[in-house]
Amino acid sequence: MSPVLACFQPDGVLAQHLQGFAPREPQRQMAHAVDEAIHQQGQLLVEAGTGTGKTYAYLVPALLSNKRVIISTGSKALQEQLFNRDLPALLQPLAFTKPIALLKGRANYLCLERLDQLLATTATQEAEVLADIARVRMFAISTSSGDVADIPGLTEQAPIIPHITSTNDNCLGRDCPRYDECYLLKARRKAMDAQLVVINHHLFFADLVVKDTGFAELLPEGEVYIFDEAHQLPDIASGYFGESLSSRQLVELCRDVVLAQRTEAPDMLQLKRAAESLELACREFRLVFGIEPARGNLRQWRGQPHFERSLLRLLDALKLGYEVLKLALGRGERLDHAFERVVEFQGKLTRLTNTDATGFAFWFDTSRLHVTLNQTPLSIANRFAEEVLRAGSSWIFTSATLTVDQRFEHFTRRMGIQDARELVLESPFEYFRQSVLWVPRQLPDTSDPRRGQQLALQLLPVLNTIPGGIFFLCTSYQSLRQVAEVLGRELGRRILVQGDDNKQRLLQEFTDNGRAVLVATASFWEGVDVRGAALSCVVIDKLPFTAPDDPLLKARIEDCRLQGGEPFSELQLPEAVITLKQGVGRLIRDTRDRGVLILCDPRLVNRPYGATFIHSLPAMPRTRDPARVHDFWIAEPDSAATEQP
Repeated sequence: MSPVLACFQPDGVLAQHLQGFAPREPQRQMAHAVDEAIHQQGQLLVEAGTGTGKTYAYLVPALLSNKRVIISTGSKALQEQLFNRDLPALLQPLAFTKPIALLKGRANYLCLERLDQLLATTATQEAEVLADIARVRMFAISTSSGDVADIPGLTEQAPIIPHITSTNDNCLGRDCPRYDECYLLKARRKAMDAQLVVINHHLFFADLVVKDTGFAELLPEGEVYIFDEAHQLPDIASGYFGESLSSRQLVELCRDVVLAQRTEAPDMLQLKRAAESLELACREFRLVFGIEPARGNLRQWRGQPHFERSLLRLLDALKLGYEVLKLALGRGERLDHAFERVVEFQGKLTRLTNTDATGFAFWFDTSRLHVTLNQTPLSIANRFAEEVLRAGSSWIFTSATLTVDQRFEHFTRRMGIQDARELVLESPFEYFRQSVLWVPRQLPDTSDPRRGQQLALQLLPVLNTIPGGIFFLCTSYQSLRQVAEVLGRELGRRILVQGDDNKQRLLQEFTDNGRAVLVATASFWEGVDVRGAALSCVVIDKLPFTAPDDPLLKARIEDCRLQGGEPFSELQLPEAVITLKQGVGRLIRDTRDRGVLILCDPRLVNRPYGATFIHSLPAMPRTRDPARVHDFWIAEPDSAATEQP
């Protein structure tokens, strides 16, 4: 028996050292497959159903391999859970003594130089920024990691964050006066010396992009690469192999120029005027796209007179900034760096508006104040395949949602993976006993603009019978607002709505309440773990097909057709299936859980492709009779052990 499998035996080290650990056959199978892939320098795809225990199934062989391991996750929350909870639990039982490291992207680390600049200009800062300065100053005195997530009382979206962290654009690098104290640099050095490094997917692809320039690297070379939540990789990769430029970046440049002018060239007032001119041009350019947040195809805007005029003004303002900053070269490090940024932004803006280039989607995305121009490659398969085929390394991809109708084809095609071993492991949860799936009859039409309101009213009698908490997952913000308004007026429970507070506080209140309803969209469809009666029902308003006017989807559909493919079956259906599986996965998180899944889309039963969705979901008892939902709660639940990592 291999050392890895021995760990998972009833009398193995995990059972001896981890309270409540119980061996599970799917977990053993996955651990054995990961161990083989590591030692054979192979590729492995594992779909491990919720409750399999995939975290330990890849951590144990990774720690015992005696190889340098890079573990990448889809979210910072899972990254921190791995490093702060799961890994420490295994280090002593497995006698692992080599260094391990946690590494995040630069936006997660306090920049002392940026903090100094902020403290020097407090008189000109907004009230929201000033309110958090005391917290940051106290943190800066005591921290050893510089991780801004550790600042007490500071939310992820706090307005002060951009002022105390750096970006690739405004980092001074070796010219920074606080270079030797840099927390990001310290974290990267620690990672370079570690045997096992925990990162996230964004950082992995950022490292690939940096390596492509030939000048640097962010990560050490690994012998083993393990990707958890691997279903997120294709979309994240596309963003990194493309380009983008935001008016926010340009406005931040303007403000940095004004600050630098005060300290490094107080006699050059033309710097301030050039910065103000560029900021005004940015705001005018944002308004070209309308007031409401939106996203669309940039190719459709080229040639329109109002767009071309605004773009020309923006290019002229950048050119003025270039000329003035050129005159200030040598006056100071910040001004020199600002000049480099202007040159970079001029080139980017030209490339991002050259929409005649083929093989890319050109699109824009607007928020309330800013617009981002994007150029995204339609396929990253060839570039990623180059990495996977590199000699001397092993690649493991795992998630609870990698397959569509039990096949990995959609994922492997998008990532360029060939000849990988494939393994599908069913969840150990007894869905036939622990859950029921209800598809209501006489649902409102999926295209009705008032559908969210009608749906909430129709579901009220059944929702009132649910003893515990409810997730109401929506596929649009319009539906979210309508559902929240009706339930808040009619249901008589605490209604929590995405956006009213940060995600963690909403989840904590939802869990503590025990009977609340959380109405949410995309960010709550995955990566959320609520166990017990606090989450007794998940409602999904309709099948999560990407909006047909989404510019990225439209470009990929066009490209698929040009290559002789069938866009619906090759693109739209598989991605909707994977998203639905993620949403459904919120319901049963433990062997003691019981819950009702309500899928409010008649296409599940009256369209041929509905079978693909059904076959991809856990084997839940299905009904169209609301009385079955009531009967489910009357039935006596069996007792069972809880899930392990």
